[in-house]
Amino acid sequence: MLGRSVSPVFVGRQDELEVLAEAYDEARKGSATAVLMGGEAGVGKTRIVQRFSERASQDGAHVLFGGCVELSSEGLAYAPFTAALRQLVRETSTTHVASLLPEGAARDLARLLPEFGAPSADGDTDTGRARLFEQFLTLLERVSESRPTVLVIEDIHWADRSSRDLIAFLSRNLRAVPVLMVLTYRSDDLHRQHPLRPVLAELGRVEGVLRLDLPRLSRDEVAQQMAGILGNTPEYTSVQSVYERSEGIPLFVEALIECGVECAFPDSMQDLILGSVERLPEETQRLLRTAAAGGTRIGHTLLARVSGLSDIELESALRPAIAGNVLQIADNRAYVFRHALIREAVHDELLPGEHQRLHARYAEEISKNRMLVPPGRAYVELAHHWYSARDDEQALVSAWEAARKSFKAFAYTEAIPLLERVLMLWDKVPDASQLIGVSHTDVLEKAASAAAAGSEIEKGLKFIKGALKELDEAVEPERVALLIIKQIGLSISKGKQSMIGDYRHALGLVPQPGFARAQVLHHMGRHLMLIGEVEEGRQQAEEGLRLARELGDAGLEGDFLLDRALGFSIHSDLESTIDHIMRARDLGEQTGDGSLVTRAIGNGVDSLCELGRLDDAIELSFEGERLAKKYGRLRTNGTFILNNRAEALEALGRWDEAIETVERALSLGPALRNRYHLIRVRADIALSRGELEYVEGILGELGVLKERPEDFVQDITNSTRLHIGWHLLKGEPDVALSVAERILGHPLLSSKAMLTWRLLSVIRLVCDAASAVEPARATAVREHARAVAAGLRRSGPVATAYQLTFNGDFDAAATAWEALKRPHAQAKALLHAASEFAHSGDRDSAAVRLRAAHPLASALRATPLITEIETLSRRVGATLEQQDGSSELLTPRELEVLRLVALGRSNRDIAAELFISAKTVSVHVSNILGKLGVGSRGEAAAAAHRLSLLA
Repeated sequence: MLGRSVSPVFVGRQDELEVLAEAYDEARKGSATAVLMGGEAGVGKTRIVQRFSERASQDGAHVLFGGCVELSSEGLAYAPFTAALRQLVRETSTTHVASLLPEGAARDLARLLPEFGAPSADGDTDTGRARLFEQFLTLLERVSESRPTVLVIEDIHWADRSSRDLIAFLSRNLRAVPVLMVLTYRSDDLHRQHPLRPVLAELGRVEGVLRLDLPRLSRDEVAQQMAGILGNTPEYTSVQSVYERSEGIPLFVEALIECGVECAFPDSMQDLILGSVERLPEETQRLLRTAAAGGTRIGHTLLARVSGLSDIELESALRPAIAGNVLQIADNRAYVFRHALIREAVHDELLPGEHQRLHARYAEEISKNRMLVPPGRAYVELAHHWYSARDDEQALVSAWEAARKSFKAFAYTEAIPLLERVLMLWDKVPDASQLIGVSHTDVLEKAASAAAAGSEIEKGLKFIKGALKELDEAVEPERVALLIIKQIGLSISKGKQSMIGDYRHALGLVPQPGFARAQVLHHMGRHLMLIGEVEEGRQQAEEGLRLARELGDAGLEGDFLLDRALGFSIHSDLESTIDHIMRARDLGEQTGDGSLVTRAIGNGVDSLCELGRLDDAIELSFEGERLAKKYGRLRTNGTFILNNRAEALEALGRWDEAIETVERALSLGPALRNRYHLIRVRADIALSRGELEYVEGILGELGVLKERPEDFVQDITNSTRLHIGWHLLKGEPDVALSVAERILGHPLLSSKAMLTWRLLSVIRLVCDAASAVEPARATAVREHARAVAAGLRRSGPVATAYQLTFNGDFDAAATAWEALKRPHAQAKALLHAASEFAHSGDRDSAAVRLRAAHPLASALRATPLITEIETLSRRVGATLEQQDGSSELLTPRELEVLRLVALGRSNRDIAAELFISAKTVSVHVSNILGKLGVGSRGEAAAAAHRLSLLA
């Protein structure tokens, strides 16, 4: 060897280091969350990350490291996060780490590190994984309170599904805290079907996530690298040759230099990488082949056991590999290959028999002593090695054990391939059922549960179908019924409609009182009410409640209380609704059932909104969000609570806050129905602000434009209202009238009174707009709407206000909306009242109402409404008085921002001066432009001086 194999001089990469440094600075301000660094294998990702980490540490940052290993694809769940957590524990203590989390929450971390004691007993697949994500988010937030934190995760192209999901979750939710994630991946490994590709695409759209592509070295940089390795300036021809052959990839430069001056340049990358290995002594090469079968990192004791060498023999054989920088010494008496490519190349050289024999030796030694591998890794290491050894019996047993462990760690997506392996090997292994203690059907059910929890809908349905084929409903009717319920849930998630027949079949299988019948009643009764079959659904809720009490199951009792509350809500009995919700919450708190508590709060927020108690609803939603985070339900029930908060904020005219709430909830990756609820709220605001293309995109996602069928009445009603509003905004009242005709023919339209009154109030406006072009049709639709209205109940002040609008009593409606603090609805009612006065010739009365409506619409930046008000004002000759006291419209913070805008500062400069985020500055600037009625920052500055706002 001619010199050092790695240059002691850090070559190039100054631009990339500057990008990382800027991202770190932004993260300290709460404006950046992650850097995605891609590059080819061997291009130097690890080296630049090490250099950046050293600088960040010197700057006071707390740098945590985690890496993905190739074994991750076989189920080593959360490997990089386990490594980072282990580092944090090593630097402090388990007690300190536990103190950073809510009481009892550290037990969730026990699923990653056994040092935290016994894992929590709650194995709820729907929420356990979400809770683990939230605890890790909380941990990073708390760690960063004392100093900025950098989390480095290398080789995410090897990351398991759970780690990829957690990376995406943290990238979306590490807001306003000084935490930066640096994530590296091999760009040349990302084939079209690589599971990381959609994750990168998603993260690329997240604010605060930066992409950084690491290029190859230039010729001059290769020369610098060679000089660093050789210790002297290389000859021009040598540099040119190495540059051409390596194509600027640092790892290849090192390998070519190690070949020596007379080296014949190998044609393949594998030959090139192996060049430094093949010059080592034969006994060292043999040991490297043994180490390669163990993975990129392997402990000293395990390598000694597998190789059969004594410590002295092992060290003697390893020394040339370490001197040649093929292997490096890691902490805890472990060895790592300098680059994963080297291990891959060596491993690929194993002969078939050698490959099986070595993996079998690893499995045997780990089976004897699981402490030979890091805590928590034994189960997946065994599954990997026994399968690679082609020992079908041991591979089946170890895969089953690894799948069970994955369940305990909420790593459901990692459990799926392991369970698929068990199913694949089943017929090859005699007495498989006796070996693992469960039947083939049990494995299918377990796989279905894992798929459902991991949102692998198609696989879940396939597993359930397989299990149902193996079961006889005459022999095990309860088991079949519960599987059908699970099948229905997955089918609905996939968008399938008309599932009531399957529910009825499941209910028929369990005629006798018991837990299985109660479960079917709960799911079926709620579904019936949501699709408009309210009476039958209420009957099932009543039966289920009696059954739950007979069984003494408080959780089930709470479920049925919430089902009854839904029935009362549909029937407009809001007091009974709230009473049942509170009783369900009490049961949840008594039993520690976090799901029941948070669902009850979500329903309570919705009921308070319907009663017009928006401030109370928002206050309750914050309590609900806090409890959802405590119970690990933020991504499930928590997003429902956030949706209801967004609805309340939208109604109050606090639209920017509502948008931020929607975006935050969407960043949590909610279930599909919750996502649809959230984007409908966003569409309401976009419609009110005239954002036609944005609304069209949402309608497209909802399937409205293609008339995709819907089962749930609430979804049908709300989507149709948006569809009608979109056509009205486009100036297509005749098309809006057609949509209204179709919805009025829906047989279950009147099942939710408040939503229907809201829809009817829009249909009233459609008829008014269409009467000039389609008078006969508009009259017919108006009469049909009145017939529907005649059968509706009133369910509180909100429904009453919508009813007043539908009836055309616009002044009374405006008064009602003002009392309910709903400025947009109030301004619209004032506009329509003004229009009626204008048509009757009373211009003065019209002007009074227009002047009252205009500032309300302006403050909301409701462009279409502002335009309508100003157009009607010109027609009646009314003057909309300028707000001479415009400063009263601006909050103190807005005045501060306006002052800096007038000085010509950018959003980033303003954010730095006022200690707020650039995004928040953008929101303030938009508000200022709307309130001042101007279209640019320059006009805002001019208005500020003209109106003496900054005096």
